[in-house]
Amino acid sequence: MSDDAINLADKLARFSEHWSPRVVAEMNDYQFKLVKLQGEFVWHAHEHTDEVFMVVRGSMQIGFRDRDVTLQEGEMYVIPRGVEHITRAEHECHALIIEPRGVVNTGDAGGDLTARNDVWV
Repeated sequence: MSDDAINLADKLARFSEHWSPRVVAEMNDYQFKLVKLQGEFVWHAHEHTDEVFMVVRGSMQIGFRDRDVTLQEGEMYVIPRGVEHITRAEHECHALIIEPRGVVNTGDAGGDLTARNDVWV
């Protein structure tokens, strides 16, 4: 256990890649991951788990087949398990993702934007 607080701005300054989540902490079997988003991701679902996005800086959209949810700084949203969605950000957005260890960022879609798991910053 570290005695140091986790500074999200400091951690975000250590990487520049978009769509490549970095783990900053774990709690039980859950990981807290920072990600930089810009542009459009891929349509996908996570069959076995919910997924939480909390915007640290900027704004983003979570698209569903029937609507969009826009998140601003300081807002969060829980995507229910099995629900197909896509994330978008017109300008670079920094977000914290909370999900179980081992979740693949592209869910059931796979493809070129699939990031390595358990990359710590």
